Amino acid sequence: YDPSTAIISAMTVIRMVDLINELESKHEKGSVEYLNHIARYIDQKESHAVNAKNEIAIIWGDYIKAPQIEKHPNVHEVAHNIMLAGSKAKQSVSRDNALELLNLINEFAEIFWDTKGVKTKRVKSPYLPNEEVVYPVI
Repeated sequence: YDPSTAIISAMTVIRMVDLINELESKHEKGSVEYLNHIARYIDQKESHAVNAKNEIAIIWGDYIKAPQIEKHPNVHEVAHNIMLAGSKAKQSVSRDNALELLNLINEFAEIFWDTKGVKTKRVKSPYLPNEEVVYPVI
């Protein structure tokens, strides 16, 4: 198990929202180029939002047991909020919703790594959208 895939998916959701919001400055709204890009960006945004939810659901359902819950009693609330935030990010073109998804997944990643006895650090990603992400300190 590793929440890094969910983090990357959440980062992709943010990037797709950014690209969607930049699209009107590059192509005339309604043009074939515009419609082609918007369809592709929306498809990827929604796909990665679902992937982020699925990755967390697997860890939540398969790995999180009584010892992890005792150490982090809020883990169910965090995971549930990720499911809700993933749906909001999927259904909208809101950078705030996409950031909320990433922030919740970062929180879940910190919980996950703590249950493994691994320290984490938050760093700004070296690629767009250059948001803060959680990495294990290995």
